[in-house]
Amino acid sequence: MELSEIREKINAVDDQLLDLFMQRMDLAEEVAAYKNKHNQPILNKTREREILAKVMEKAGDREQYAHHLFSTLFELSRSRQAELICAPTHVAAQVKAALANGGELFPQTGLIACQGVEGGNSQVACDRLFPRGNLVYVKTFQAVAAAVESGLCKFGVLPIENSSNGSVRAVYDLLQDHNLSIVRSTRLCIRHELLALPGVKQEDITEIYSHQQAIGQCSKFLNSLSGVRVIPCDNTAAAAKMVAESGSRNAAAISSHPCTALYGLECINGDIQDSDNNYTRFICITKDPVIYAGSNRISLIVSTDNKPGALFDILAKLAALDINMTKLESCPVTGRNFEFIFFLEIEASVQDPKVLAMLQELERNCSGFRYLGSYAEV
Repeated sequence: MELSEIREKINAVDDQLLDLFMQRMDLAEEVAAYKNKHNQPILNKTREREILAKVMEKAGDREQYAHHLFSTLFELSRSRQAELICAPTHVAAQVKAALANGGELFPQTGLIACQGVEGGNSQVACDRLFPRGNLVYVKTFQAVAAAVESGLCKFGVLPIENSSNGSVRAVYDLLQDHNLSIVRSTRLCIRHELLALPGVKQEDITEIYSHQQAIGQCSKFLNSLSGVRVIPCDNTAAAAKMVAESGSRNAAAISSHPCTALYGLECINGDIQDSDNNYTRFICITKDPVIYAGSNRISLIVSTDNKPGALFDILAKLAALDINMTKLESCPVTGRNFEFIFFLEIEASVQDPKVLAMLQELERNCSGFRYLGSYAEV
């Protein structure tokens, strides 16, 4: 048989498959109406297992492919049912309120909680997000969260991940423990320099101060030094300020170039970071969810039962709607042995009914679910 003849037969089969698929989706809508009327859950795992068992038995040595096909059919069917089910969920109410609280333009000013001191990367991120913002400097990430949660500041800005040194786990812990919402994010290209008092040379240095993330991003340089003590502190700009105020000619700071002028220091080595492609991502948090125009990212915290395929069930829902996942981070649950939650970031808009239906389905089916916000990255 010629290839063209085979393809003609495939086209005929595809036409039949599409007709049967549409019939199946019509029936799924009837199922949704029945479940809606009788207040039944969307997921019926027992029935799905029964169908899969029959399918695999009939499929013979192609049972793996048949299993995948029908698992995808089930996911598509559940996604359609989720759009039609009217059972209220907490996330639906959150999204509705957040949309009502939002607006066309992201604010350009406000009282902003910023960790560190003038000259830090957090300050640069604040200025990018809020060109006319009124910054309130606090010492720790925890203090940023507390300032926002208490209402002292309307917004707070926190670093959440670095392209070279990974996630800022302390910020992920704060998102777990506090009732905060993400409303914006931005990325900064980070350049680290070794700063010291004027006239000091690198061979004079016996102590280097900086934030733990910056230390990690300059690990190769630091490991090449001998007889130098590396001391973590609250912030890269705070490190520069500390060195300037100490008057010590044996101390240096890993900090940013603007801190040279701010604190009267000199750059004694401008090539110390592990990678030139070094970006830190910052998030803007508020106390209550707010969704502004153009928000096309969604952040979630989910937890699942500890069983095979639990995470796949979540990812399959995204795949069924062709949603791109930009982040999946597992974090241990404090106080529990080897139990984890997952931070998910996806590219999607909650104003898409299919996306909102998917979020509601996740809330119904996951053992733990928190909506952290919808936002744009600038």
